[in-house]
Amino acid sequence: MNPNEAKLNYPFGDKQPEPGYAQEVAKGVKWIRMPLPFALDHINLWLLEDEVDGQKGWTIVDCGIAKDPVKELWEEVFKNELNGLPVLRVVVTHMHPDHVGLAGWLCEKHHAPLYMSMTDYYVSRMWSSQPAGGAGTGGESAVQHFSRHGLNDPESQEKIRARAVYYPGLVSIPPARFNRLLDGDTLRIGNNDWQLISGYGHAPEHMALYSPALKVLISGDMVLPRISTNISVFDHEPEGNPLPLYLQSLDKYLALDEDTLILPSHGRPFKGLHERIRQQHEHHGERLDEVLEWCKEPMSAKDIVPHMFKRQLDLHQLTFAMGEALAHLHALYFEGKLKRQTCDDGVIRFSLI
Repeated sequence: MNPNEAKLNYPFGDKQPEPGYAQEVAKGVKWIRMPLPFALDHINLWLLEDEVDGQKGWTIVDCGIAKDPVKELWEEVFKNELNGLPVLRVVVTHMHPDHVGLAGWLCEKHHAPLYMSMTDYYVSRMWSSQPAGGAGTGGESAVQHFSRHGLNDPESQEKIRARAVYYPGLVSIPPARFNRLLDGDTLRIGNNDWQLISGYGHAPEHMALYSPALKVLISGDMVLPRISTNISVFDHEPEGNPLPLYLQSLDKYLALDEDTLILPSHGRPFKGLHERIRQQHEHHGERLDEVLEWCKEPMSAKDIVPHMFKRQLDLHQLTFAMGEALAHLHALYFEGKLKRQTCDDGVIRFSLI
């Protein structure tokens, strides 16, 4: 456990749900874990007791990736945890594959409507139905993006090119209809009102859910206990400046009760919301100071990566590390602390003004 993690409170200790089963974490709120085929090997999903138009049942929050082993685990959950009641709604916090992946399958199987922010819904519909289009980390557009920022060796480029099918390979096409989640609105689920809180920087329009009555925040990827949320600049928005958006979004949660139980998408449920927000501001502030120091000489995003990430990275991790390095470079560039130029080799490099 790292020092920052040790400052948080984990009410359930090391306990976690068994595959195909759930663990109750608050009245009417169940925790499910599903596997992921990455270094980050799991995602937390949630079942909420619900009632719609007099029909009792369940709302699912987030879905897992669209792979048969995950479907099989969901079938076990349906058998073991629903008490014979139907799935009434599917809520998705944002459009990343581990969250929206099986939304189409779940909605079709249970004849349940999808609830999602408009921005993330339409991005997911577009990316999952157009395999040849760039999806942030793969395809020709991504090759050109990463090449401009220094990742230009032929082996990496070919692997990135082959990842054009990465997103549609993990996401079933979402339903043709959806219900829009909007910041500031309230979603009534069962006996509880859940306030919708938008977040930016990690996804186009992430939605977290907060129940004042339960003092529970389903934080999605916006607030995680152990790792930092990935904040990246990818090819679909090459001039993006997501880091300030993320830090501003975090501050929305400061209005919530300090005793709030945070249900994150990765890691364990925890308490210590304000402390974790402080840690994230401090972490990124230190990173920005380090990037300024490194940029005393012209540096590309690829040059920055080994300074920011000391461990060995596979290509999947490297593309996200590149995106994150660029997010920090862009934050300083748009703030007027760095300048950039395209060098004779076609690589964009940043340096102190």
